[in-house]
Amino acid sequence: MMETKPTSASQPQVSRVIPIYNSKGDAEAFLVYPSLFNRSGDYIGWVTPNRDVYSVLGYYVGYLTNEPRILRARVQEVDKPRIKPVTPPRRISPPATVPLAPMMQELMYSTLDVLLEEPERLHALDAGELREDLD
Repeated sequence: MMETKPTSASQPQVSRVIPIYNSKGDAEAFLVYPSLFNRSGDYIGWVTPNRDVYSVLGYYVGYLTNEPRILRARVQEVDKPRIKPVTPPRRISPPATVPLAPMMQELMYSTLDVLLEEPERLHALDAGELREDLD
């Protein structure tokens, strides 16, 4: 699945949809750089140039590996500061099929797979425990 973005030279720029896997090998998210989307195509976060992953509310979630997975330290010594959220992109149509997951390294106990063990950290804009109240 490719998404086309117009450029100033009136030639379309094609962004690849990259599946993000959990440690079981299931594609749980999709990256259209820098935005992350869930399997329904809803926006769930973004990736910085240094591969840090943030939620739609601007909270640090983890980091993107080359495999690609979203991992984080099980215990954070110091919390990273909250970042002002970026403007949410429009919803995507996720691909109907994805390639099989590549072979992945085993994780040490000190590292956790966010999409497998804490998927609630990457929620859509209309869900999540850390949303501000409307009152």
